[in-house]
Amino acid sequence: MKLAVISDIHGNIFALDAVLHDIEKHRVDCVVNLGDIFSGGLCPAETAQRLLPLNFPTIKGNHERQLLEMQPEKMGLSDSHAYQHLRPEHWDWLRKIPAELTLHDEILMVHGVPGNDSVYLLEEVTGTNVRASSSERISKYIEHQSASLILCGHTHIPRSLNLGSGCLIVNPGSVGLQAYDDDQPYYHKMESGSPHARYAILEKYGDKWSVAFQKVVYNWEEAAKVALANNRPDWVNALKTGRM
Repeated sequence: MKLAVISDIHGNIFALDAVLHDIEKHRVDCVVNLGDIFSGGLCPAETAQRLLPLNFPTIKGNHERQLLEMQPEKMGLSDSHAYQHLRPEHWDWLRKIPAELTLHDEILMVHGVPGNDSVYLLEEVTGTNVRASSSERISKYIEHQSASLILCGHTHIPRSLNLGSGCLIVNPGSVGLQAYDDDQPYYHKMESGSPHARYAILEKYGDKWSVAFQKVVYNWEEAAKVALANNRPDWVNALKTGRM
């Protein structure tokens, strides 16, 4: 089995198109999408139009949940932009996406951790520092899971961890936004360090999974121009450098 894993597109149609083109070279059996699809400063409707016909196994991220649950006047800039541009058919599709999904009885798709799309799984925020999660912390979140492969997103940082139990956890990184800051639970920055679109290729040999992280060149200068035109100057440096 061979699959491509994408996550955290955040309305970046420029990066998404480049990633989908790159995936074609790998002849995968399946492409899966881990959420945070539309919200941001770029092109939510165009992103929806590109994805809907492809019918990838897809889950909600925290931003999809917020779009569906929050009152528009309480939304942040990223969700508000998506809310204003998504069309009725996009909303119909969005409402049908599950929060989590299990494929082939062995692949668990979550955005954050099982049961919570807002918690980092492979990273931990302590004060203003971000560090790799300990195996002990991770095990507490997945102790009731039997999957051989757990796919997560949310942090935008490509990372994998093989647990002693034989389970592989993979965050493919972000297709569309290579840096951001957040004030929960403490102020911190997440930075991939380059503007490349990220995704991962997973392949199973026997009973073992392997992961290859992919970095894709795309027109991030054009994406930054669109962000600026959409009154999101805070996205420009993140898109062009992968740094805040």
